[in-house]
Amino acid sequence: MTTDDARLARAYLLRVVEPPAPDMVSLVAGVGPVRAAEMVRSGKVDTDETAARRHLDFAARDLEAAAGRQTRLVIPEDEEWPAWQLLALANAAARDVPGMTEPLGLWVRGRARLDELVQEAVAVVGARAATSYGERVAAEIAYDLARQSVTIVSGAAYGIDGSAHRGALRADGRTVAVLACGVDVAYPAGHTDLLARIAATGAVVSEYPPGTRPARHRFLVRNRLIAALAAGTVVVEAGRRSGSRNTAATTSELGRPLMAVPGPVTSAMSVGCHDLLRTAGASAVCSAEDVLADAGRIGVDATTRSDEPARATDGLDRVMLRVHEELPTRGGVSAEQIAVGSGVPLSRVRALLPELELLGLVQKCESGWCRGRG
Repeated sequence: MTTDDARLARAYLLRVVEPPAPDMVSLVAGVGPVRAAEMVRSGKVDTDETAARRHLDFAARDLEAAAGRQTRLVIPEDEEWPAWQLLALANAAARDVPGMTEPLGLWVRGRARLDELVQEAVAVVGARAATSYGERVAAEIAYDLARQSVTIVSGAAYGIDGSAHRGALRADGRTVAVLACGVDVAYPAGHTDLLARIAATGAVVSEYPPGTRPARHRFLVRNRLIAALAAGTVVVEAGRRSGSRNTAATTSELGRPLMAVPGPVTSAMSVGCHDLLRTAGASAVCSAEDVLADAGRIGVDATTRSDEPARATDGLDRVMLRVHEELPTRGGVSAEQIAVGSGVPLSRVRALLPELELLGLVQKCESGWCRGRG
């Protein structure tokens, strides 16, 4: 199987299934994308995920049309696939967290490499019906982060999202817009020029094939990618039932730092942020420096300069450090014991342990989890 074969197969599957499509992702993991596409096309696989669209074999057309628009399909077989970031979705799916399936591929508009863009990235999200206070704070935080070479990830919506993208661009920084429609669809229409500016230096990203129109359910599915592609999420303003609350919940499920900007207690657009601070374990942030302090590996690189010898745990955020410090050097403890000892919610402990294991800082032993040799 060549990379071109895999790309053609994944382009077909992305047109056939409606994300997050856990059954199809499992099939591709088992037999590979080319064989999976053959099975779907021939009817050997005919599930609820594939039955309605398996006849839509437009892969070659989609890839050819995309190439003429400075758009490409990035797949797991490519070097620029952001494997580290999206691994968190696979870990969450392994814990049976609903809707956390990895994407089969990502359509990318823009010349910058996706893996490099999100290597140091923070998501800044919030309400569409934002106040002037929220828009100003979002723009300022994004501007200051972008000046420190941090990529801003958001959803290109009106309000907070748009302000965050503009703040990054004003700093001559890079930003990534994750859409709930095809990357060739200007949505919202008022952000047509903004999306073009984002693509010029950063990227416009979607798992939906070209021409796909936005739909309410697609925004919720899209939000998992915003959370996964960033090292942490900042919610600037959110109403009681804001879609940003969904991104916030996903961020916590993935074990990533969740941050919220406090606002006036009289503002309906700050109710959601205050609730995240009160009940969801979010950290209060008021500036880019606060965000960098909470965002772990980026924060250490951007804010700390020391002649002291580096330690294996220097790149960990405060929550990861709390989990690590509960691990014994001899013997092992369960995830439940770590949660009680550290005060970190069990779901987040379970999400963080595989990441710490990949860093060599923890290992699974016969009696549970213990410190690694890193």
